[in-house]
Amino acid sequence: MIIKEIAILLTCHNRKDKTIECLEVLYLNKIPEGYSFTVFLVNDGSTDGTKEAVKEKFPKVNIIKGNGNLFWNQGMRLAWKTASNTKKYDFYLWLNDDTILEKNAVKSLFECYTEVLLEDEKPAIITGACKCSTKSNTFSYGGRTEEGAVIPNGKLQKCTYINGNFVLIPDFIYKQLGNLSSDYTHGMGDFDYGLRAIKEGFNCYTTKGFIAVCAPNEGIQGWCNPKNSLKKRWNLLHSPLGLNIKEYNTFRRKFWGTKWLLFALKAYVKAISPTTYNKISNK
Repeated sequence: MIIKEIAILLTCHNRKDKTIECLEVLYLNKIPEGYSFTVFLVNDGSTDGTKEAVKEKFPKVNIIKGNGNLFWNQGMRLAWKTASNTKKYDFYLWLNDDTILEKNAVKSLFECYTEVLLEDEKPAIITGACKCSTKSNTFSYGGRTEEGAVIPNGKLQKCTYINGNFVLIPDFIYKQLGNLSSDYTHGMGDFDYGLRAIKEGFNCYTTKGFIAVCAPNEGIQGWCNPKNSLKKRWNLLHSPLGLNIKEYNTFRRKFWGTKWLLFALKAYVKAISPTTYNKISNK
């Protein structure tokens, strides 16, 4: 039997317990017959013992040293580059280390991929639908459209935007698109990749049901939260962990043309005077 190989890509920074839990559940997952996987984990400057704990519990994981300033997008780029340079893989699977998979999550992802392949007769990207907690069926991450979240309904559904929590990408698409864009540090790389795929004629789908748990970032984002000082909002507007306005503008310009100017103006107004912005937008 010819074994199809999967490279599972993660990046982490100073959340040892979450990283270990994520890997524990991953290795307990039921893998489809005829498949095997290898894990590539970028340890981006963790000082909490993540590297040592992973080495001890999961000696087969390929740990890649980061410089401590990679964040999500650049960390995943490094993991992907390392994996693709190691050998030829049939599939690449993004996985966030704060995403806890259900026991059949990997199998479900591939079942959806196989069904799509039969229907579309071409490879597609499959993003796993995540819920907020084990006790709820409330959407947190997965596929989205301009109208909002694509809620699992037992059927395959197309989406426009993909959250990078748990995403299957076949090598065929990787060969066409390459790695995540170098334009981004932390966020927007996942949305960018899905939109690039659609632009090249591929489809993005979300899984039929929730197959993982990942708690969402709740509340108003710091860069536009009126409870924060203007100085703090301004700093977060430019921070990789905030909106990161320069990269946000790059993303908008790439896919929305000259409309990016309107998006940029709205973002600045929202950051400088969120109360005024909300009054105007609610009229």
